[in-house]
Amino acid sequence: MKSHNPGSQDSPGSPDPDPLKPPDPGSPIPGISHNVFILSITSFLTDLSSEIIYPLVPLFLTTVLGAPVAIVGLIEGIAESTASTLKVFSGWISDRMQRRRPLTILGYGISSLAKPMLAAAMAWPMVLALRFGDRLGKGIRLAPRDALIADSTEPANRGRVFGFHRAADTAGAALGALLALAALGLIGERYRTIFLISAIPGFLGVASLFLIHERVRPHARAGLPRLSLSRYDRKFKLFLLASAIFALGNSSDAFIILRAKDLGLSAFAAVFAYVVYNVVYAVLSMPAGSLSDRIGRRRIIATGFVFFSLVYLGFALAPGSSSVWPLFAFYGLYMAMTEGVGKAFAADMAPVRARGTALGTYYTVTGLLAFFASLIAGILWDSISPQAPFYFGAATGLIATIVLLFAFSER
Repeated sequence: MKSHNPGSQDSPGSPDPDPLKPPDPGSPIPGISHNVFILSITSFLTDLSSEIIYPLVPLFLTTVLGAPVAIVGLIEGIAESTASTLKVFSGWISDRMQRRRPLTILGYGISSLAKPMLAAAMAWPMVLALRFGDRLGKGIRLAPRDALIADSTEPANRGRVFGFHRAADTAGAALGALLALAALGLIGERYRTIFLISAIPGFLGVASLFLIHERVRPHARAGLPRLSLSRYDRKFKLFLLASAIFALGNSSDAFIILRAKDLGLSAFAAVFAYVVYNVVYAVLSMPAGSLSDRIGRRRIIATGFVFFSLVYLGFALAPGSSSVWPLFAFYGLYMAMTEGVGKAFAADMAPVRARGTALGTYYTVTGLLAFFASLIAGILWDSISPQAPFYFGAATGLIATIVLLFAFSER
């Protein structure tokens, strides 16, 4: 009988089937396991908590603590780099431990403690420490969490499942941004009070993780992973290359918000356009994941890369503010077609015993390059023009598409 090898074809599957999936008491959503449902609730609540704070931190730093704008960039750069660097190690440790839940709980717990403590910050170094703690938690939890999602899911349904989780996560982000706007309208610029309120959904999210079921895998020590790419096949490495090229031009979302303001939107309208992006992203993530289960991940991701290039080209060429709204909507479509589907694709190509390490490697490489992408975008914006970062991003998106299509040809 012909064996299935996803390294040579563009179809969902796992090269190393997992005979010891955790017990599944079921969930209210057909086709979504109990663990995935709980993790989706956690991500919804955590992102709701985070997005209440995230758009307000720069305002808090500059208006309340008197920090210069350069410090805002320094804090965010250090915070994101921390998260990216840790992802590969946390995934590897979860493989070595043969358990995912402890690191997932630890990561979410650290983030949930750090965010409300911003209310006590009296100077920007404390904000730096707390943002470091928040991103430290994210770096610890992300790879083990997504490996647990993959462990709890049949390969043929993995795109739909990652899409469902991504939709819940993004819905929380959209609601959190709306609540941040509502809080500013109701109580004004009382940032410390808003930071304390944000703790409630964060702690509820951590509490829900104790409902997860996980079975320890009695793998032999010889089968445990090393921090090396040598275990992964050529397809995974080429997917990592395409993702890295793409990440180099995919700068922070702050730049599309700045570009929206540059094109004439008010600060409120620019934030609301960002909410539109999140809503589109949340609504389309699960359908995009389901489609990848049927026609293959590579095609969906490549199409998403093309949409990204067109959106960035649109931001470069946009004649005025009226163009911003459809561009933000299409930006949400690109995210729906790449974020969850990319995770599912990486999980498909990873051996079960090294799944956490593979996902962590994917997140670390793309995350670190995303930091450099924002650095490059800022230099291009200041030294050439506001359009320059978007031309650069459009070009890297097309190059990544070409690599993805040629790298994953049948022969």
